[in-house]
Amino acid sequence: MKPSEIGEAYDQIVHKWTDEKFNRENGVEAHKRALAFLKEGKSALDAGCGCTGRFFDLLIENGLTPEGIDISEKMVELVSEKHPDLNILHADICQWQPSRQYDFITAWDSIWHVPLEEKENLIRKLCQALKPGGVFIFSTGGVDAPEFITDDTMGPTVYYSTLGIPKYLEVIADENCICRHLEYDQYPELHLYLIVQKAD
Repeated sequence: MKPSEIGEAYDQIVHKWTDEKFNRENGVEAHKRALAFLKEGKSALDAGCGCTGRFFDLLIENGLTPEGIDISEKMVELVSEKHPDLNILHADICQWQPSRQYDFITAWDSIWHVPLEEKENLIRKLCQALKPGGVFIFSTGGVDAPEFITDDTMGPTVYYSTLGIPKYLEVIADENCICRHLEYDQYPELHLYLIVQKAD
């Protein structure tokens, strides 16, 4: 699958996130934990922001001014209606190049759709986009080795990839970042999130 096809797939299933049954608390406690590591800062990026705007709301409540990027045109359209004052870009994050550094970056349930061959470069790019002391939270598959799978549980076929825990930790350390927290938050499901901080 091409990255654009991931965007098209999410355009088809955007209703899953706009339905009143969607749990808007998903990921919020993890983000509060990540924000607790941030000593100061104003700028934030939501990589794969989706359409709910719930992380935008949380970041704004904590004094940050977030930007967003998502590969789904429909997701960007809907979240832009909720947050018309924010800079939200419709783009492939693997092709996107940051023009600044951020105090806080989140990539919750999003960049696991990046092709495996591009995953390491993206993690490096996002770590490099952190200011000193900046915090990066992202979720991924909690396995030990690199893995690439396709799945049609949500309807359209999409792919998922992970570098595996040892490789993530290696890349993070190589980019002068420290893993502050690693948690299987939905165990026994292999849903893992990491909180990473750039060294001062």
